[in-house]
Amino acid sequence: MTFVQIIDFETDRIDEMRALADEMGNQLAGGENSPTRRLILRDRSRPGHYLGVIEFNSYEEAMRNSDDPETSKFAERMAALCTRPPSFTDCDVVDMTDFT
Repeated sequence: MTFVQIIDFETDRIDEMRALADEMGNQLAGGENSPTRRLILRDRSRPGHYLGVIEFNSYEEAMRNSDDPETSKFAERMAALCTRPPSFTDCDVVDMTDFT
């Protein structure tokens, strides 16, 4: 079952955050437990508020990715760019529909 982690964060350094996310994405690309998709959303009504939606093939792959020391380093670097600690929500994807 597809699994998604939602990262709720605030930052006034979004360009640095995106560069960090790109760096991590390049490092993880093609790995056994790597995310399959990343979506970064900007809240239009709350400046500096963002949601990162990270998709994995399964919960188990996501947990193995979370256990990777490189992921821990990324999380520390990400938190340093935030104006408040990020929060994480873990979700099983029950339904997904492409309308294109």
